[in-house]
Amino acid sequence: MQENTDRMKLLRQILNNNAPEDWLYALLALTVCMTLFELLRRLVLRRLARANGSKHLVLQLLAEVIAGTRILLSAAIGVYVAVQFLDLPAAAERLTDRLFIGLLLLQAGFWASRALDFWLRMRFVQGESEGSRAMTRSMLTFIGRLGLWSLVILLILDNMGLNVTALVASLGIGGVAVALAAQNILGDLFASLSIALDKPFVLNDFIIVDDLMGTVEHVGLKTTRIRSLSGEQIVLANNDLLKSRIRNYGRMSERRALFTIGVTYDTPADALEALPDVIRAAIEAQAGVRFDRAHFKGFGVHSLDFEAVYYVLDPGFATYMDVQQAINLQLVRELHARGIRFALPARTVQLQGSPALPTAAAS
Repeated sequence: MQENTDRMKLLRQILNNNAPEDWLYALLALTVCMTLFELLRRLVLRRLARANGSKHLVLQLLAEVIAGTRILLSAAIGVYVAVQFLDLPAAAERLTDRLFIGLLLLQAGFWASRALDFWLRMRFVQGESEGSRAMTRSMLTFIGRLGLWSLVILLILDNMGLNVTALVASLGIGGVAVALAAQNILGDLFASLSIALDKPFVLNDFIIVDDLMGTVEHVGLKTTRIRSLSGEQIVLANNDLLKSRIRNYGRMSERRALFTIGVTYDTPADALEALPDVIRAAIEAQAGVRFDRAHFKGFGVHSLDFEAVYYVLDPGFATYMDVQQAINLQLVRELHARGIRFALPARTVQLQGSPALPTAAAS
């Protein structure tokens, strides 16, 4: 009740101390200040847009910051100028000053937020993939804005006369309790920050985690989501993910391929000697392939084994399978033309009193 009485008394003092023309001058000053400020903002932005062709980072930053100017700033300046035409009590002047500073702090927060976003865009614009840029920027933007607006809110509360020191101390004690109660969540949060900065993988990378595999679709504050080959989405906690061994196929620059073929034991030595060259010719006939080696590897149970290694310069799995298929078909044709047979598993049946009879087993 007493508080309402004080407010009414303050309002009567403001009305009694100022004539109608004083209020008119104050309103006119507020309108003129806001209009002039908006016109000035548009003029500066237009000039900066013309100069932006020079790609000067300072001009780009200035344009970005000014574009983030809200009506808060013009209102704050207009109110400050308008009250100079009025005779206000000391309490009203203090309230006006706090309102002016509070609006300036809010506008400064918007400017700093735009500058932070601009810096992150410039910082991650070169030398990284689109997935890496998107993931890192989103993570750092969230953390940067969280810290920035926490500071702005504390400054505004301090400007309003609240005891910020006691508030920060209370929040610190409460933060310790919350941290102890939410260790797993905080662990995932810091793990997401580690993923953003260290980049063991980025968006659209194909990864294998233990026995799970898929393409990275989203990296959040707590979980990472990958799309498996069979179509379902797999959700993994960030902390658990970093504790696992990750195989990242998105970082492959080329794919190593190894295959073996087996021919029958009755193949002549001259044909065996020429077979590595035949395999090499089949590999080098393919586009986008680098031959490594082809050798008579050894004596198998049912076959004479040859091993070949080559590299596909495109790491895509479908490309690798197309190349391997073409190599296989060419080898089938070449070996058939040379009279060389592929070996089949066979076993020898020994009958008592009879010579050993080789019997082909089902492959």
